Amino acid sequence: MQRIALSLSLLLLATSAQASTLRCEKGIASTGDRTTEVASKCGEPIARDMLGYTLDAHGNNEFLVEEWVYGPRNGMNYYLRFEGGRLKSVESKRGS
Repeated sequence: MQRIALSLSLLLLATSAQASTLRCEKGIASTGDRTTEVASKCGEPIARDMLGYTLDAHGNNEFLVEEWVYGPRNGMNYYLRFEGGRLKSVESKRGS
């Protein structure tokens, strides 16, 4: 049973990874960067989706949530999540 759980864990790690940066042609996009900074460093994404809105930690203000997709680069697609115009996370997944 432990062997199966370990195998599943390794499989999940191999297909998806989270990072706080993305290396681009004109610089490194890091969490906290504004959308304009990321666009100037990485260019236009292949896809851009508005996912909805989220509230701040106090529940007072709504922020737009967007996802930008870059890739494929070396077989990987990169999913950048922005909240309130700031880069919140970078996730990479093996492309199909």
